[in-house]
Amino acid sequence: MPKSCIYRTKTSSFSIAVSTVALVSLFALYSFLNPNFIYLTFQKCPSGAQSANMRLQDPPSPTFYDDSTLSYSFARPIKNWDGKRKEWLQHHPSYAAGVSNRVLLVTGSQPSPCKNPGGDHFLLRSFKNKVDYCRIHGCEVFYNQALLQRNMTSYWAKYPIIKAAMLAHPETEWIWWVDADAVFTDMDFKLPLERYEAHNLVVNGWPDMLFEKKSWVGLNAGVFLIRNCQWSMDLMDVWAGMGPQSPKYRYWGKVQKSIFKDKTFPESDDQTALAYLIVKKSRKWGDKIYLETEYSFHGYWLGIVGTLDELQEEQLAIEREVRILRRRHAEKVSEYYGAQRAQHVRRRAKSKIPFITHFTGCQPCSGEHNPGYKGDSCTEGMEKALKFGDNQVLRNFGFMHSDLLESSSIVSLPFDFPA
Repeated sequence: MPKSCIYRTKTSSFSIAVSTVALVSLFALYSFLNPNFIYLTFQKCPSGAQSANMRLQDPPSPTFYDDSTLSYSFARPIKNWDGKRKEWLQHHPSYAAGVSNRVLLVTGSQPSPCKNPGGDHFLLRSFKNKVDYCRIHGCEVFYNQALLQRNMTSYWAKYPIIKAAMLAHPETEWIWWVDADAVFTDMDFKLPLERYEAHNLVVNGWPDMLFEKKSWVGLNAGVFLIRNCQWSMDLMDVWAGMGPQSPKYRYWGKVQKSIFKDKTFPESDDQTALAYLIVKKSRKWGDKIYLETEYSFHGYWLGIVGTLDELQEEQLAIEREVRILRRRHAEKVSEYYGAQRAQHVRRRAKSKIPFITHFTGCQPCSGEHNPGYKGDSCTEGMEKALKFGDNQVLRNFGFMHSDLLESSSIVSLPFDFPA
């Protein structure tokens, strides 16, 4: 037991023995009359291994996890999820503080090896990129490779994962889905969660393309934030109801194609399904959906990778002028220096670093990229984006990639670099 939970006094051995027997007897009697006493007693222990272990246990009284009808899949809808979460947090008060800013990043890939020889290596590096971002900003991360519902494959496979993550993490306010082929290219940028207080779903989208042009690419469902609440549970039931597990799957494909004329394939997909709900069911869902346009929550890679070398040089030029930005520091305080950097970049930089660069259409695992992409453009683009993001991480370790394409370009940084 940690020292902070032990109170010692200088008394005789006899007094200690008598006091100990009396306390044990009283503790046993009260524990029999009140079973919650043991749980609450150890909960109050402020530090040490014992308190850490007990803090992670459920109370003796039942929680929603003891309900035999609870389903992690879409087989049965979840009811009163807000109430269930609230009750769970009351049982675990240490998690109640700061819950509104707690984020779980969820991503994943197929359970089998990639057909493309370099595909698995890319997935590993892409996951490392996400782990780096989460470590710097205090997010948790869950990587899934299991197909949780057999009939929900391809882009539909993420929705059973997201629902299960909500149930497994009631202490988390936001589930952040990020596709495996999306790369963080601005490690300093922090999600502006305060902007979304009145919303439950955040997705990169363009209102004119959705409502006026009725384009299925008026948003991108490869990266989105969804609040862990009953509204989201209801939305996903409707959203997933247009997927391949539904007997109306073909019907929904026809409906989507009739509204979004630029959709090129007949099957119902999750992105067009969400566009349909925003455009046609806006009274029910629209008020709680935030279409983010102010930063690249999802940045299309083809318009980004060609600018990364220039962006890196521009960042280094700013650091040469501003000494505080090149001060060495521990990774744990990166957010502070990131905020300082953002202020100077806003005033001096010609363009913003894209937050997320999404390699839509590149299909790195299968290797069957969009035929409209030329040669090795996908491979070279992913290489540059990953190294661009990695440089922002390696700087705290005293190294960086001197070239965004060369495989053996790691250099050690001198003090006060890049002055």
